[in-house]
Amino acid sequence: MPQAMRHTLLSLRDLLVSAGPFVLLTVALLAFAYWWLNPNPPRHVTLATGPAQSAYDEFGKRYKAALAVNGIDVTLLPSEGSAANLQLLRDGKADLGFVQGGSGDAQGDTQSSALSSLGSLFVEPIWLFYREDAARKVPGTTDATLSNLAQLAGLRVNVGTQGSGVPALMDKLLQANRIDPKSIRLSQLAQTPATVAFLGGDLDAIVFVSAPEALMVQMLLQTPGVKLMNFAQSEAYSRRFAFLTPVVLPRGVVDLAGDVPPQNVRLVATTTTLLAREDTHPALLQLFSQAAQTLHSGAGWFNRAHEFPNANNTEYPLARPADRTLRNGAPLLQRYLPFWLANLVERMWLALGIIVAVLLPLSRIVPPLYQFRIRSRVFRWYGRLREIEHQLELEPASSPALVDELNTLERHVGKVSIPLSYADELYALRDHIEMVRKKLLKT
Repeated sequence: MPQAMRHTLLSLRDLLVSAGPFVLLTVALLAFAYWWLNPNPPRHVTLATGPAQSAYDEFGKRYKAALAVNGIDVTLLPSEGSAANLQLLRDGKADLGFVQGGSGDAQGDTQSSALSSLGSLFVEPIWLFYREDAARKVPGTTDATLSNLAQLAGLRVNVGTQGSGVPALMDKLLQANRIDPKSIRLSQLAQTPATVAFLGGDLDAIVFVSAPEALMVQMLLQTPGVKLMNFAQSEAYSRRFAFLTPVVLPRGVVDLAGDVPPQNVRLVATTTTLLAREDTHPALLQLFSQAAQTLHSGAGWFNRAHEFPNANNTEYPLARPADRTLRNGAPLLQRYLPFWLANLVERMWLALGIIVAVLLPLSRIVPPLYQFRIRSRVFRWYGRLREIEHQLELEPASSPALVDELNTLERHVGKVSIPLSYADELYALRDHIEMVRKKLLKT
C-alpha cells in the first residue's frame, strides 16, 4: 500500500475513534427520540363501517383503497350502523368508525372523552318512505301525502335495528312531537328484510338514516307507489336539535328525465363524522383526513363542491391532525416525498433540532481528543527517554547499557505511524533521542 494512502487511512481511523463517543451519544439520542415520538404509524388499522350495501360500507371500501396506496392495510368491520360503531370504538374493537350525529351523548358519556372527530364528512337525511295505499287510510290526508310524524299513528313503521342509531333518533323526534311511541306499530328489522317487507305490503313505512349513495335509498326513490315524507317543519327540527340540519332534495335530482322527485322535498339530516380513538396514531389520522378531502369534497344532492369535509356540526372535539389538514391540506413535504419519509421528517424535526442544539457544543471536544490521541503516540516515549537520561545522572558507569536501551527505544519510535500533519512531533522526538545518545557517548 502506498505510504500516502496508509497515512490517510490512519488519519481517518484515528478521527473515527476520537469521534466514537460523540457518535454513540448521537445515535442514542436519536434512538430515544424515535422511541418517544413513535413517528411511523402501524401498518394495520380497523375501520367500523355499517351494513352491507349501505353508504358506510361503500365509503369504507373507498378509504381502504385510498390508504392502501401508502401501505396501510384497513380492515373493514361491518356493523349494524352508527350506534354499533360508537360502541365498537368505546370497546377498543375498532380504531375509527363512521358515526352520525345524535347516536350518543358526547357530553354526558365519560367514554366519549376518549374519542375525537376527523370532521363532518357528509349529511345523512332521515328518509321516511311510506306506501301511498297506506297513506290514503290516514284521516285528514290529501293526495295520499304525509307531512308530519303525528300522521304515522296506527301505521306499521320500521325504524331500523338498535345498532343503527335510527331507533334512538326516532325516539327523540317522537318525544319532541309529544307522540306516544305506543300509538305507532314500531318494528326494528334490519335494512334488507325491512325493505322486502315494505315492498311486500307488510310494512306501511320505513325509516332510513343514510347518505343518498345507499342503494336502498336510490331504489326506493324510484319505486312506483312509494313516497318520501316531506318534513314541513325541517327548520324547526334543526333549531331544536344541534346535530340536525335542514336540507332540500331538489326537484328532478334523482332522475331529470323522469322528474323524480316531482317537487322539492324538505328533509332533516344528521351529519356523519369519522370518529377515532385517542390512542390512534396521529399519522393515521392525518392519512384518513387527507383521504376524506378527496372522497367527500365533490358536489352531491345536498351540498356543493368542497363544502365537505368540514369542522361544523360535530359533537366531538376535532383531532389536531384533522384540524391541520382541514386548514392547510397535505403537508408540504408529503407533496414531494413518500409518505413514510415525509412523516418521519415532520415528526422528528423538532427532536432533531433539540439534539443538534445539545450536540453542537459537545462536538468541540472531538478535535482536542483527536489531537491528544495522535500526540500521545509520540509523547509516551518521552517518558522512557527521560528515565534513561535520569539513570545516566545517577549511574554514569551504566552508559553502555543505556545506549542499548536507547537504540531499542529508537527502533520502537521508528515504527510509530502518525498523520503527516503531526510529523514534526515525531521528528522532534528523534532529534531528542540523538541528543541523549551524544550525551551518553560523552560519558
